[in-house]
Amino acid sequence: MHHGLSVSLRPAPAADALGVSKATLLRWEREKPDFPKPRRPTPRVTLYDRDELMAWRDSHKSSHHEDAVA
Repeated sequence: MHHGLSVSLRPAPAADALGVSKATLLRWEREKPDFPKPRRPTPRVTLYDRDELMAWRDSHKSSHHEDAVA
């Protein structure tokens, strides 16, 4: 239980959480307008909100496998 605190993930753990490669994660960020946008607190740090990623994944369950393979 995280008591309302948002959990941020770097790109590799975010990709793992979605069950895809880091390349697929970055492609989805570029190509899918509804994909959760990451925060970039510095030019070298990219952070994804875990809850936003999981909500997005859950709303797109039927198309995930096809997108990962394409």
